[in-house]
Amino acid sequence: MGSKRRLLLVSNSTLHGSGYLDHCEAQIKSFLGSQVKTVLFIPYALHDRDGYAKIARTKYESMGYKLDSIHEQPDPVAAVKAAEAIFIGGGNTFRLLKALYDNKIVSEIKKRVFEDGMPYIGSSAGTNVSTISISTTNDMPIVQPPTFEAIGLVPFNINPHFLDPDPNSTHQGETRETRIKQYHEEDDTPAVLGLREGGILHVEGDKATLKGTTKARLFLRGKEPTEHEQGTDFSFLLDSKNYQLDIKL
Repeated sequence: MGSKRRLLLVSNSTLHGSGYLDHCEAQIKSFLGSQVKTVLFIPYALHDRDGYAKIARTKYESMGYKLDSIHEQPDPVAAVKAAEAIFIGGGNTFRLLKALYDNKIVSEIKKRVFEDGMPYIGSSAGTNVSTISISTTNDMPIVQPPTFEAIGLVPFNINPHFLDPDPNSTHQGETRETRIKQYHEEDDTPAVLGLREGGILHVEGDKATLKGTTKARLFLRGKEPTEHEQGTDFSFLLDSKNYQLDIKL
């Protein structure tokens, strides 16, 4: 029997020229459907949790869903146990992961996703923590989580907000691609998916599909990075035994 997991992993919350979650509103509504009535929001990636919850609540209510914020609940573990669906927003990934561990909900989220099929939506930092580790985040380590190991809803890493080098820039520092290659020199996680602004990875059970408005760049250890169009089937990334196989487009 295949996995029950249902994930919508978004690169960014706000796309240039549009409002909060506007660019992925249709995907969110299709993903949650009419069965979900209330979404549990986890605002731990930002300092102002009240303000963050207000922004998220306004957006989800406009889409027809009630939103409860976990920081307003007396028992975070009980809130996850009772959740119909979870949304984890962007911000600082280190602060987010530390708070997830501090509130003892990492294993509970993973259990709900894999055993109950609870829908999980992540954006930016919320996408980072859904993976094997937060080692490919773009954020500064402003706090120290107990480990870089994340929730592990997928067996690879993602780099949200992936940026291509600007050919007109005089910047001589490392590119995002260089940094991901450096990660592969030290870590044995064989795959990193670079999600550009507007990119979405949709996972249903053992099937993963690239959606959104932009291409993605895939980095496999020991191989040159490859470009992938919207609609690409990334299901092979969900089974680490297949990582060494040639990608079939």
